[in-house]
Amino acid sequence: MADPFDVLIIGAGIAGASLAASLPAGSRVALIEREAQPGYHSTSRSAALFSQIYGNAAVRALSRASRAFLFDPPPEFTPTPLVAPRGALHIARRDQWASFEAMAALPDVLAGARIVDPAEAGRLSPLLRDGYVGHALFEADARDIDVNALHQGYLRRFRANGGQLRLDSDVHRIERVGDRWRVTTSTGDFLSPIVVNAAGAWADKVGAMAGAAPIGLTPRRRTAVLVEGADGPAVAASAMTIDIDETFYFKPDADLLLLSPADETPVDACDAQPEEMDVALAIDRVEQATTLKVRRVRAKWAGLRSFVEDRGPVVGFDPGLPGFFWLAGQGGYGIQTAPAMGRLRRPSSGVGTPRPTCSIVAWT
Repeated sequence: MADPFDVLIIGAGIAGASLAASLPAGSRVALIEREAQPGYHSTSRSAALFSQIYGNAAVRALSRASRAFLFDPPPEFTPTPLVAPRGALHIARRDQWASFEAMAALPDVLAGARIVDPAEAGRLSPLLRDGYVGHALFEADARDIDVNALHQGYLRRFRANGGQLRLDSDVHRIERVGDRWRVTTSTGDFLSPIVVNAAGAWADKVGAMAGAAPIGLTPRRRTAVLVEGADGPAVAASAMTIDIDETFYFKPDADLLLLSPADETPVDACDAQPEEMDVALAIDRVEQATTLKVRRVRAKWAGLRSFVEDRGPVVGFDPGLPGFFWLAGQGGYGIQTAPAMGRLRRPSSGVGTPRPTCSIVAWT
């Protein structure tokens, strides 16, 4: 016996949870998650920053549209703030002028940030080595995001609206039965006219089960390291510092420093683990740019960021599969764009709407 629903969402990370929470109260919605913990592979491993100048044009627009919710969420959504002051400093050596010029030339980037000289860059990020920075952009409005508070807020809203979260539900089969989809999982069968593929790094595999053509999704490993060696209130309050070519970034994390080599190693969809070479690269690149001397690695981990070729999100009904909706390819931007993406999507009859690869298509 299959359980009937109005919408089935496969994947309970930030993408699936934000969509589930945005559907009208009273809709019969099931959020299906293969792991015992929602957001295990990507959402919970994100060192999320809200930035209106980060990513491609579509991502930047979605981020700007998400600002109001993140900065001032409804009182019932969360008991704690979703964001905290941080600032983001994009730095370039003198030999990186071309990259800096290209970024600073974008009208929406310069509208949300200002060019600062090397001296001010050093004040904003006190660990930077004298003489390292030739050019810099500072985004004062950038904020740290409390990823867990945001994710749990969406899950609470989803449950309050009557939604059902099914954990440890690995999808085995997706088939069309009349005018509905039948999804067979390790915890039972589900029936619905609409299936949403929010399976993150596994989205192409889930799509293949339903008979969809692949969207060309590539999971990429991103490494993060927490280290000791940077002390003092000036460091704790400093901006997140990002190499203009994204070969590293660092930011304070309590009394530690979070480092990343900003790696994007293509991998199969998996439970990503950090490679020692990437940990060493993170430390070496940050030590070359700063006065940091790492005393000890406190923690290290890796997560998955999944992209299609143009690095934009893929959102919309599959043109060849009635009622099959793609919600994939958010890469590293899914956290900061979640509020806007939730407002873009509203359920319809489920009739296929053209979905050019990597475009945003609203539910109409």
